[in-house]
Parts: sequence; C-alpha cells; structure tokens
Amino acid sequence: MITNNNWYKTNRLAGLRRFAIAITILNLLGHTILGFEQSWAQPLIALVTAYSTELILEIIDAKLNQRPQHFAGGLQNFIDFLLPAHITGLAVAMLLYANDQLFPIAFATATAIGSKAIFRAPVNKGTRHFLNPSNFGITFTLLLFPWVGIAPPYQFTENLDGIADWILPIIIVISGTFLNAKFTQRLPLIAAWVGGFIIQAFLRSLIFGTPITAALMPITSVGFVLFTFYMVTDPGTSPIKPKDQVIFGAAVAAGYGILMLSHIVFGFFFSLTAVCLLRGLILYSQAWTAKTTAARVTIPTPATVAEI
Repeated sequence: MITNNNWYKTNRLAGLRRFAIAITILNLLGHTILGFEQSWAQPLIALVTAYSTELILEIIDAKLNQRPQHFAGGLQNFIDFLLPAHITGLAVAMLLYANDQLFPIAFATATAIGSKAIFRAPVNKGTRHFLNPSNFGITFTLLLFPWVGIAPPYQFTENLDGIADWILPIIIVISGTFLNAKFTQRLPLIAAWVGGFIIQAFLRSLIFGTPITAALMPITSVGFVLFTFYMVTDPGTSPIKPKDQVIFGAAVAAGYGILMLSHIVFGFFFSLTAVCLLRGLILYSQAWTAKTTAARVTIPTPATVAEI
C-alpha cells in the first residue's frame, strides 16, 4: 500500500531529477548557444559552494541529532541528496549578474543553502524550511551588494532569431506545465500568480495611469516564464492545498504590484521573499496556537474532587 507520505517522496524525487536535468541543459545551452553573459566559472563556483555547504550542514545535523547521514547508502542516494543543491546553485548562477566576480555568486549560493537550516517553522511533529532557497539567496545578495544585479532578460534568446525566439519559451512552458501538473501539483498557484499579475497590471494602468503595455511587458520574457514554472512553485516552500496555493500566488502578484508602485526594482524576487516570510510567521503562529490549546487542562473543582 502506498501512503500519502511515500507518494509525496516518490513524486518529489522524480520531479527533482527532471528539474535538475532541465536546468542543467538550459545552463549548458545558455553558455554555448543562447548568449548567457556570465562566465563559465560562475556556475562552477556555485555548484562547488552548493554541494559543499549542503554536505557540511548535513554532517553537522546528523551528528547533533545522532542519526544516519541522508546521503549515505550508495552513489544513487548520494546523487539524489545533492539534487536540490544542484538546482539551487545553477539557478543562482543563471539569474544573478555580478560582472566577473565570483564571491557574490558563492555568497548567494551559500546563503540559499544555509537558509534551509536556519529558517525553519514547526509543522506537524517536525520542522520545515519556509524560505524559497534560491530566491532568498538572490534577494539577500541584491540587498547586500547594490552593484550586483539580475542577469539581463535578453541573454536567454540573445543569439536566437525568428521562430527560434518562440521555440525556447514554448519548450519551457510545456515542460514546466508537465512537471508542475504531474509532480509538484502547483497549477493552481501558477494560475493565481499569472492571473494576479495581469490583474495588478490593469489596476496600475486604471488607477495610476501606468501604460498597460509596459505593465504587461515582463510577462513576455523568458525570465518571467522561468520564475513562474520553476521558482514560485517550489514545492518545499509553497502551500499544498489548492486554496492556499491560490492565496500564495495572488499574494506574490499583489506584492509585486505594490513594489512597482513604490519604484522598487527586482519585484519578482523581493515579493516572493516577503510572502514566504509571511507564510513562515503564519506557520509559527499556528504551531503556537495549537501548542497553547493542547496545554490547557481542566483543573478539577473541589466539588468534582468530592464526587470522585
């Protein structure tokens, strides 16, 4: 009999494997064909940092909790353990632009991996990290290093012409839809995020006079497609229930609209980080409320004691 927990683990692992393959292929194509402007050294340093940070934290945690290391048990288990770190490292190196500097990329990657160990909220009988790792690493680095920016959107199709400009985003949309429908089950979140983005664009245009073409322009970029299908839908840091997914996606869109009205750049990343932080506070609040309720006991009155 397959339990819900086993089903989740199986689908999560299958999704991680496919996601890791997809982002690896995209990076290889990006640095050889598409026109990525980062150096080859940056994804390499990101991967080294991601792997080493993940392994060190796991060794420390396993020792403190006196349990077996999760990467033990053979080569396949070792590779599967490093899949999240692999994805995070390549995402950070692909989306950040730090000129020819390597330290900001390594810093962002280490921050992303480390956030999973530091920012954890109580869920059921355990804890769960609530900050989207790669997004938080990127956000924190952008705030700490003002001269670091986001990779230019045109780099994903810089060397493509004609119909090829359409083929790449179509492939990403199709593969992303498949992964999120079959493995992460985050299609309600995607619909809420995209729908909310369109709504906030029209509201900004209607109320504040923002040109509607400019407000909707980001939706045509490959960066938007990647964020939609491969970042905001992170199953580890987004809700499971469809209703909660809709609220989560709509909140990210609303946050983006507020940031744009405030003339704050990098709205995608900052908004997602803010919503993840808010969700973490809600998880803490729910855990505290449940603990407080469970701790309440009925103290017998004297009459009750006498009756006993």
